[in-house]
Amino acid sequence: MNNAKSSVDNYVQDFPKETQEILELVRTSIKKAAPEAEETISYAMPTFKLHGILVHFAAFKNHIGFYALPSGNKAFSKELSSYKTGKGSIQFPINKPIPLELITKIVKFRVSENIDKATAKKQSKKKSKDS
Repeated sequence: MNNAKSSVDNYVQDFPKETQEILELVRTSIKKAAPEAEETISYAMPTFKLHGILVHFAAFKNHIGFYALPSGNKAFSKELSSYKTGKGSIQFPINKPIPLELITKIVKFRVSENIDKATAKKQSKKKSKDS
């Protein structure tokens, strides 16, 4: 087991059983939506990276925080309208079903966004090198 997985496992284990189950559902949804992503801890939260940060998630007393960066929130603002959101944060209440399908859509959006950015950056570097 690598250290990142171990660290995320440790993070999850620090919460009550019911919260652990929710965190694992979120984690599994992210893994399925971004199977190539690296799992790590960043900003003291479970984080998935693929060509940069995709998403973070965290548990709090009354909600699961999901951090899809500002672009994820903006792209899904209509679907997120019933949740408390900030510039790059979403709060999913613990006492209601977690919208795993929506999380999957947001993660897939972020994967596509990061791949597009990485491709554009690579092409830009190639152009600069060829000039």
